[in-house]
Amino acid sequence: MSRLVKERVNGPRKLRELLSSREILLAPGAFDALSARLVEFTGFEVVYMTGFGTSAGLLGYPDVGLLTMSEMVDNARRIVDAVNIPVIADADTGYGNPINVIRTVQEYERAGVAGIHIEDQVFPKKCGHISGKEVIPADDMVQKIGAAKDVKSPDFLLIARTDAIAVEGLDSALERAREYYRAGADMIFVEAPENLEQLETIARELKGIPLLFNWAEGGRTPPVSLDTLRRFGFKLVIFPVSTLLSATLAIKSVLEQIRKDGTPMNVMDKLYPFKEFLNFIGLPEVQNLEKRYVTRR
Repeated sequence: MSRLVKERVNGPRKLRELLSSREILLAPGAFDALSARLVEFTGFEVVYMTGFGTSAGLLGYPDVGLLTMSEMVDNARRIVDAVNIPVIADADTGYGNPINVIRTVQEYERAGVAGIHIEDQVFPKKCGHISGKEVIPADDMVQKIGAAKDVKSPDFLLIARTDAIAVEGLDSALERAREYYRAGADMIFVEAPENLEQLETIARELKGIPLLFNWAEGGRTPPVSLDTLRRFGFKLVIFPVSTLLSATLAIKSVLEQIRKDGTPMNVMDKLYPFKEFLNFIGLPEVQNLEKRYVTRR
């Protein structure tokens, strides 16, 4: 069936099935519909809508709380419509108090997202790997989680993220994680451990709780092998900005060469072949639909 008239996958249900049937699930980041289609095309079963990448892609600015909830949801909706795999999305702080969180959950669910993570930062928030973060009281975050739990559908994945390591230390982050799980989060995301020892402590102290690991490319957390993450028991791994950073490097390189030469003649071998690209983004599907629905005059 054409993607333009496809039946939308039940993202929340499919994500739950994948989590229950996979030892560890990998979710590369996408910042727009095209990068999401590439994630699916290369064989991944889940795509993650990165807030960092969304801010960079839509605004050309860093992830420092400039995007609104509606802008994030609009991007999530386009990504969901572009793929047939579940989409997990960044929902920042939930965009306000528990009442705001209720609407946030409802809007992301209406967009077809399979799950979201919300964090315990003070708004305006910052990327978890940028300095200068602040966190709200744990009790305030517990209220947000409770509100989200009360209104979400049963399969919708609610991930609670704590940024407390950088602000209050690891012990505080662990205690917050336990509180958030008791409050009703389905999965816990302890952001930005700074070394392997902290990561191992998180896995040990939170054993039995489904855990997300943020493989933040170039961030505060050191690179960790998949075998190590599997051994520590992490259930979900996101790679938020590999697509964004690789695309930026490639575009920059090509533009510099065009600026030097005056034409793209010397970079044609670095470009995705035009006809193949048209096939990838669905031109044959559109042409088939034209044959079916469009009357030629």
